[in-house]
Amino acid sequence: MSPSRLLLYSSACAIVILLGSARIRAASSLMDVGAASIDITPDYPIRLSGYGSRKTESEGIAQRLHASAMAIGNDAQGPALLVSVDNCGLPLTLREEVGRRLGKHSIRDERINLCSTHTHCAPCLTGVLPNLFSSPIIASEQKTIDRYTAELTDKIEQVCLQALQHRQPSQLRFGQGSVDFAQNRRTKGGPVDHTLNLLVAFGTNNTAQALFANYACHCTTLGGEFNKVHGDWAGVAREAIEQETPNTIAIISLGCGGDANPQPRGTVELVNQHGHEFAAEVKQILSHLTPIGASFTSAAKALDLPFDPLPTRQQWEERAKKSGIVAYHARLNLERIDRGETLPKSIPYPIQTLSFGTNLTMVFLPGEVVIDYDLELKKVFDPKRVCVIGYANYVPCYIPSRRILEEGGYEAEDSLWYYDRPARLSPSIEQTIVNTAQTLPPAGFKISDR
Repeated sequence: MSPSRLLLYSSACAIVILLGSARIRAASSLMDVGAASIDITPDYPIRLSGYGSRKTESEGIAQRLHASAMAIGNDAQGPALLVSVDNCGLPLTLREEVGRRLGKHSIRDERINLCSTHTHCAPCLTGVLPNLFSSPIIASEQKTIDRYTAELTDKIEQVCLQALQHRQPSQLRFGQGSVDFAQNRRTKGGPVDHTLNLLVAFGTNNTAQALFANYACHCTTLGGEFNKVHGDWAGVAREAIEQETPNTIAIISLGCGGDANPQPRGTVELVNQHGHEFAAEVKQILSHLTPIGASFTSAAKALDLPFDPLPTRQQWEERAKKSGIVAYHARLNLERIDRGETLPKSIPYPIQTLSFGTNLTMVFLPGEVVIDYDLELKKVFDPKRVCVIGYANYVPCYIPSRRILEEGGYEAEDSLWYYDRPARLSPSIEQTIVNTAQTLPPAGFKISDR
């Protein structure tokens, strides 16, 4: 072979080797990801959750509701599921039933992550905020709530199975941005986190097929005078993102927004403003995402969060002489005591994590978690590589911090009457939750690991 042909042959071999290496690197960064979305809007009137001031069943549909899911990983890895449901909060019984059904398909329970958007314009569910209206729900209305709860359980199972069926080779990328409509609702200028976290699955054609977005803010732009079905800012954001990026399924979740409201608030126009602001920031983040690899791990730890000492019978009797929710809550507990029932001394609290190498860890916390938990965990973990998700798996009540328990007020105590909890949660819970959450991800995420 002549020197010139030898040089050409060597160059061609080098190109083949380089292309082969590139393909290997590209393949090694891919994992199977699928997504699906399903309409969960009731086609019948039903009591809406979120506001106790509503006295009648819903009066129409202003926006349709959805449950959306992203399935990550192949069967050999054991897939994980990220699910968001347009609802105020899911009950533990529903989460357990979904876990049982998906377990028949070999999905590990710790890898099932059900999130609520916490819209206050979605149907009541059996077992969530049972004292919301400070009076018993009439039998016919409760029957409708039970019906919808069963239908929603079926649809969440369906959307998870559809997402699993739609899996294809994809690359996961993560990024962060910021929107500022969340404001602390307890203290003007109080702590908030304006970070918008974004996890996106890109198909082999480099187009986004699904994204999971997270922001720490209540879905309470619309007030109790609005008695129609609506997804609030999260629902508008989902629609706007999917219109802007066709063939993409948007999954919206909340962070630790228990003490943050959207501002300004009160009208459908403002709902649209916040939702479109969120969608516009998602579009900006899409241009500077970072691949997070093709391996992941999960972990879970089940806690019991204790209440403070429960009221004595005499204290219950004094409360029962008052009015509104205070009296109604007290009478319920007196009836239980008279029946010989033991009032609960704690609530179950499962914490889950999903971690991608050392590039991203997602922490899933049940309940209406206040911002202090997000801020405390971001003192432990690198803020650029952690996403703390509240309203995850089920919503037992508000999860106040020690600071908020000391300050008192709605998130500390009053809200627990509507959730039918017998007392304030113990100040010890904050340290218990933070200490437990930081033990679950693998090494490499803590600031101290650097």
